[in-house]
Amino acid sequence: MTTSFGAATTSAALKDSKLQIPTFHGLRSAAVSSLTRNVLPLPSSSRSLFVTRAVSTPVQSETTTVKRSKVEIFKEQSNFIRYPLNEDMLTDAPNISEAATQLIKFHGSYQQYNREERGSRSYSFMIRTKNPCGKVSNQLYLTMDDLADQFGIGTLRLTTRQTFQLHGVLKKDLKTVMGTIIRNMGSTLGACGDLNRNVLAPAAPLVRKDYLLAQQTAENIAALLSPQSGFYYDIWVDGEKILSSEPPEVVQARNDNSHGTNFPDSPEPIYGTQFLPRKFKIAVTVPTDNSVDILTNDIGVVVVTDEAGEPQGYNIYVGGGMGRTHRVETTFPRLAEPLGYVPKEDILYAVKAIVVTQRENGRRDDRKYSRMKYLISSWGIEKFRSVVEQYYGKKFEPFRVLPEWEFKSYLGWHEQGDGKLFYGLHVDNGRIGGKMKKTLREVIEKYNLNVRITPNQNIILTDVRASWKRPITTTLAQAGLLQPRFVDPLNITAMACPAFPLCPLAITEAERGIPNILKRIRAVFDKVGLRYSESVVVRITGCPNGCARPYMAELGLVGDGPNSYQIWLGGNNKQTSLARSFMDKVKLHDLENVLEPLFYYWKQRRQSKESFGDFTNRMGFDRLKEHVEKWEGPVVAPSRHNLKLFTDKETYDAMDGLAKLQNKSAHQLAMEIIRNYVAANQNGKGE
Repeated sequence: MTTSFGAATTSAALKDSKLQIPTFHGLRSAAVSSLTRNVLPLPSSSRSLFVTRAVSTPVQSETTTVKRSKVEIFKEQSNFIRYPLNEDMLTDAPNISEAATQLIKFHGSYQQYNREERGSRSYSFMIRTKNPCGKVSNQLYLTMDDLADQFGIGTLRLTTRQTFQLHGVLKKDLKTVMGTIIRNMGSTLGACGDLNRNVLAPAAPLVRKDYLLAQQTAENIAALLSPQSGFYYDIWVDGEKILSSEPPEVVQARNDNSHGTNFPDSPEPIYGTQFLPRKFKIAVTVPTDNSVDILTNDIGVVVVTDEAGEPQGYNIYVGGGMGRTHRVETTFPRLAEPLGYVPKEDILYAVKAIVVTQRENGRRDDRKYSRMKYLISSWGIEKFRSVVEQYYGKKFEPFRVLPEWEFKSYLGWHEQGDGKLFYGLHVDNGRIGGKMKKTLREVIEKYNLNVRITPNQNIILTDVRASWKRPITTTLAQAGLLQPRFVDPLNITAMACPAFPLCPLAITEAERGIPNILKRIRAVFDKVGLRYSESVVVRITGCPNGCARPYMAELGLVGDGPNSYQIWLGGNNKQTSLARSFMDKVKLHDLENVLEPLFYYWKQRRQSKESFGDFTNRMGFDRLKEHVEKWEGPVVAPSRHNLKLFTDKETYDAMDGLAKLQNKSAHQLAMEIIRNYVAANQNGKGE
């Protein structure tokens, strides 16, 4: 096999692309071998045939040196993500250095400080677990619950990538917390940083071949792309070997170097010294189930079955991603697009080939453009597919036809298919605390339940016996964890990122602001005459990075200044349409001035069963803006009913107490009663 340390330029391809940005090219072999796949580790005598294609040193031409970001230098000098974090952890300082702050992300943690405090900074750390498919054992859940009280801020947060986040951990407690998680069937390795993040899959514990395969595939991909150099265990458990078994097909796929994907003799055969240019996200699902927002991921994998329901292979999407920068048009959210189909036995090799293509060609000079979506946008899907096929060693088969996607929340009671039940619980913004946290722990501990975290920040109790259904429902409802029919439909699909006070990137509120914003939206619904059962998908983030995936929402609010949001419209309730920017810098107190005319216009002009997102796309933004600018309020028709509203305090208190049991405001419940009264009279049922 011939060897070259040069890199082929892609300038010709870039001239034809819409995005005229330079790309970083790692060092790699000039040709890709077409050898038959070797699924076993190569003997040492054979390793000399393959070139170590390192990206730890940038390509140098005769006249220029390719620029690298500061983070790339930190990674190169870190001894595989150890130094200087290992030394910083031994000091008495409450914080760590700039380099260590970047490295600790690979270990699953972010350094934070309370941005609302004035004077000296109070540093703490957020710890994020890694839970493929959102699976959480009974032992791990109870451990995380304890850690939140002992070392955190007393709450657990369920994330949009099916993991826990533990906030407020002090540096002096990091090793204790990390070690405890590791020794209780958990991990935080790779939950953050420039590598594959947590792999999503439908959280529903359905005993069906396609769901079981999707979940197993997610776990296998997570294992395949997990770091191998031991840095995580060296720092947090002093190098203790944590026993874990991997399926042989995972080990074989990782070690295979038939097509020049690996760094031979490297502690990190797939990642090398530099890991990936930026974070990398993967989701696996089954046809119709878009609980995972499949099109927002770098790689989306879909199980394909035959008519008998027997899994045959996988469709693969590539190039999704949410992050962007305000008013920098060369940054953008992007939907993944079809790459092709692979047979069932090839999925790990195909995924590895895609990851290696991004590793070798993704930009390492400017982190704003380092995600794989920008590589595909500049190359085009045909060139990208061609390069991936060289690392894969095969041609992709044509993408199989899929049915229409649906969003599935899996809230409420469902049969698993094995005689047991599962119970999906809605958790506002994924934040578990207070009485809810205490009661949830009691139930999980009493019935020895395993749980699953959903990509919509909710939680599922699994393997529930039928005889436990009533006592569990009653106990949880008393703590505010209500059955879905008692939850406002707006809340069911709403999501927000944590934002203030701890996220260093937040521009304005998200998690703390969304409860009041949703109540204001509901009040606007009532004012313009929309039914209580109607809803729109609302997602709010404190900055344009898009952690709660607002660019897929029917109504996305993205932090755009103090108490200001950029408004995005045009996503849909199936999460298959990309929203577009509608207005910039809308002040929080002015939201009704924009939303009221939009919702009234939707009610008056929509087609049969047309969703708000589809309506905004059909009408066009110019027309919508004109309607907002000319808005003078809804036309109020004279009342045809003589309703007596009792406003004495005793009646109000009774109404308020009943409303709280249904997770509503007294106003919402009163409006519902009035609507029911009016409907009854219209149907001739009134007195």
